[in-house]
Amino acid sequence: MKSIEGLIRKRQSTRKFSDKPIAKEHILKCIEAARLAPSSSNAQPWKFIVVDTAEKRARIAKYTYEKIGFFNKFTSRAQCFVVITLEKQKLITRLGKRIKGIDWELIDIGIAAQHLCLQAEELGIGSCMIGWYSEKPVKELLQIPHNKKVALIIALGYPVEGYKIRKKIRKPLKEVLNYNTY
Repeated sequence: MKSIEGLIRKRQSTRKFSDKPIAKEHILKCIEAARLAPSSSNAQPWKFIVVDTAEKRARIAKYTYEKIGFFNKFTSRAQCFVVITLEKQKLITRLGKRIKGIDWELIDIGIAAQHLCLQAEELGIGSCMIGWYSEKPVKELLQIPHNKKVALIIALGYPVEGYKIRKKIRKPLKEVLNYNTY
């Protein structure tokens, strides 16, 4: 097992996937990591749809770039997609959202997605969270009820041989950290 710090430093958005298929047990391990993520009021406002057949993968990939054409084309090489839908929220979460103006369920989806991506990284699987996609055809393809929302799509695949870990360009700690006051 790798250290969490090591996984965090290594994990990046992978955009060059090999053709190597992902073992089902590894996909299940990633889903289990996401399932175990904490959520506001333990609402668990998610459902995970694994898309692993070649025909459906090709169509999901197309829905991530067909309207814009110039980015996300790398998704056509993904060996799997995990489509995360936003499920019904608990009453307490809906009330909290109205009162505080915070989308707790989207925060929860983000936490679950990061759990999934860190687990994938530990297994040597690359991942990329996709926020740009055509929701309607994705919902139609996967038979997602009209009252559900596709919150996020995660592309998965083993990185191509020689894929380098990019240097993380982040603001210095002193620019993002304060103690006891802004």
